[in-house]
Amino acid sequence: MTAPEARRYVHIAGTLLLLSLVPSIFGESRTTAQASSSSPSSTVIQRLDGSKLTTSAVDEEVTHLIEAAHVTGVGIAIFHHGQISYLHAYGLRDTEKGLPLTPDSVMTSASLSKAAFATVVMKLVQQGKLDLDKPVEQYLSAPLSDYRRYTDLKGDDRTKKITLRMLLSHTSGFPNWRSFTDDQKLHIFFDPGTRYAYSGEGIDLAQLVVEIVTNKSDEELMRDNLFLPLNMTRTSMVWQPAFESDYANGYDEYGRSLGPEKRSRPDAAGSMQTTLRDYATFLSALMQGKILDAKTTREMLQPQIKIHSAHQFPSLATETTTANDPILLSYGLGWGLYTSPSGPAFFKEGHDEGWRHLALCFDKKGDGLLILTNSSNGEGIFKPLVDSLLGATSFPFDWESYTPYTELPPLPPLKQHTKVTLSPDQLKRVTGKYILSPQVTIIVTLDDGKLFMQENSEPKQELLPESPQDFYSPTTTDEYTFTPADGTSAERMVLHADGKDFTLNRQKETPAQVPHP
Repeated sequence: MTAPEARRYVHIAGTLLLLSLVPSIFGESRTTAQASSSSPSSTVIQRLDGSKLTTSAVDEEVTHLIEAAHVTGVGIAIFHHGQISYLHAYGLRDTEKGLPLTPDSVMTSASLSKAAFATVVMKLVQQGKLDLDKPVEQYLSAPLSDYRRYTDLKGDDRTKKITLRMLLSHTSGFPNWRSFTDDQKLHIFFDPGTRYAYSGEGIDLAQLVVEIVTNKSDEELMRDNLFLPLNMTRTSMVWQPAFESDYANGYDEYGRSLGPEKRSRPDAAGSMQTTLRDYATFLSALMQGKILDAKTTREMLQPQIKIHSAHQFPSLATETTTANDPILLSYGLGWGLYTSPSGPAFFKEGHDEGWRHLALCFDKKGDGLLILTNSSNGEGIFKPLVDSLLGATSFPFDWESYTPYTELPPLPPLKQHTKVTLSPDQLKRVTGKYILSPQVTIIVTLDDGKLFMQENSEPKQELLPESPQDFYSPTTTDEYTFTPADGTSAERMVLHADGKDFTLNRQKETPAQVPHP
């Protein structure tokens, strides 16, 4: 994903790394880069046009880019004839401890989850357990609007038209996330099946349907149908204790740590934790026909809808263009598609705060590139990496809003805050559970005299007071205002993030009764 709208959750926090230390941190990447034991013994990489690069040239180019663009760490996998021909990690997974990123470091995959989920759905289609063109309401025991998360859709008969094919091809009419709409409610914005508009909401509905049909959680489905068969031992839809031995922190544009995303609930749209080695194994198996049969693979990678939007985000923007018509930009089932100089190509991005990823594969050659980064600056090196490691691809960088780091404006200076001291009662009055939408809740708690907030199942982050009603994050640009400001228990939280204000209403419970997510 490529814009603030692409975020699944509201931007929350991490631990502070002084910006003045960033150049020295990235300077360490040459000595801390780790190679995978599964990398081939060959010292030559073949590009799409048949030209060759030495692995030392690849190392030099990648190291230069992450240092110049202030990318904390990056994992690179290169594919040739469906096989992993190169697997290498560069930079750091933890800047404070100086720990190197490795091919087995667990990273948040963000929306790369969607492509893996779509592949499992297609496996169930192949087995005859799902029908892509059957209205999803026919899989449910009641109309969709009777389900708690979908009550906003009452009275809209277009829910009867929505199919799994539409959900996987992002043509359902849903927004990316309801929390980005003006009223923060779920609506169908166009007749299902008529245009492309990327939607995490659509993938979540597909997850609900698949879980009901199979009577299994998304975690079980992904584990049994993909992770275990491919021996992806360090991949899961939720955080696992085994990940503690080697995981990466995400880092924002300023180099501040956002920590890992230790999700406790599976979300097909973005909760998958994986590694460079595991996701490369998935892509390799997919290109070699080891997951789906040839017919099902063709259907998954067959264009379902032509794309004429000027950019992928905001997903509901009405601006159109013919600029991508020559490459036949379209969407399949879980994957973006286009025609490259090397033939048909499929791709998927991942974008979350502190995580930027890109998978790009070429059907006929079985060649491709996987880029995983633990940095919000990661997209700035996508174009130079693709151009140098693959050659000419005609990839729609502009549609993705992937601006090379050399063309980005300087980051604005960080706002300076002044911390004040509040009494325990002043802190206690803002504690409670605040609700933005059925998907996003924030719990504010008081622990040993300090105030903490927790978004959904993510790690707790401290909030510091600037006044009795105004608080800020020490590790992000987010600010929080609690109202009313008359000393009584707060009723609302206003989150100021990315130039927008998000109002969360406090659940009518005493702080002691507030359940943890």
